[in-house]
Amino acid sequence: MLTPAPGLVHFVGAGPGDPDLLTVKARALLERAEIVLHDDLVSARILSLAGNESVILNVGKRCGKKRITQADINSLMIAAAR
Repeated sequence: MLTPAPGLVHFVGAGPGDPDLLTVKARALLERAEIVLHDDLVSARILSLAGNESVILNVGKRCGKKRITQADINSLMIAAAR
């Protein structure tokens, strides 16, 4: 059904909201994700929907607390897709 192919990246809008409000597709993609790159605003409850084998990396860039650049985030996505 939603088995990601190599080289495929999905963007899922989750935000800080209630996990019950995610779309069915978003939830399925999170459950099957090998790697989840997320912003600081994504709640722990939403991140808990990722599979047990998922690698979860916070790549959030909050005002004044930039631990990673957008270029680094892009590089992570490309490396993960490969």
